[in-house]
Amino acid sequence: MSKIQVSLLQPEDIPSFLTYLEDHLSDNGQGDTPLFQPLSKSDAKVSDAMRQSFELGLSRPIGPLGWRRVWVARAEQRAIAGHIDLRAHREKNTLHRALLGMGVDRDYRRLGIGRLLMDTAFRWASEEAQLEYIDLQVLSNNQAAIRLYERSGFRLIGEIQDMFRIDGQSYSYTYMAKEL
Repeated sequence: MSKIQVSLLQPEDIPSFLTYLEDHLSDNGQGDTPLFQPLSKSDAKVSDAMRQSFELGLSRPIGPLGWRRVWVARAEQRAIAGHIDLRAHREKNTLHRALLGMGVDRDYRRLGIGRLLMDTAFRWASEEAQLEYIDLQVLSNNQAAIRLYERSGFRLIGEIQDMFRIDGQSYSYTYMAKEL
């Protein structure tokens, strides 16, 4: 693996990040890649709402609803190899918790980048943001992601059977949490 560097996404880097994210989402449910977002294959793209959530979230301080922080892993040639984001829950009175989202580019999977990104986000969440828990939701069919999360200290909270019906198929949603 080439040398990977993880850094906090800066507002001026949002356009290149969204280009990476658009490409990443194009893999959703394609070929051997399981559906990893609850989106139809035809809808697996960066929406205006998603773009705005990243743009606004990065500008908000930790605490108020709507904040978000994103870290990107870059390969030596500066290509984005993966990302992780922590963001506020939508509900009030959840300042001690954050939601996790992440992805690794198809060319960089199974190289330890997911673990590197999680270690970076966990350290920040504990030391800088003083969060107590990190939560996530993952499609239950994405067993590789669930195994990674379990190895990283997440525990199963529950599962909602038949949460989504996408492209004519039923998908369940697994909820996990990690105490920091």
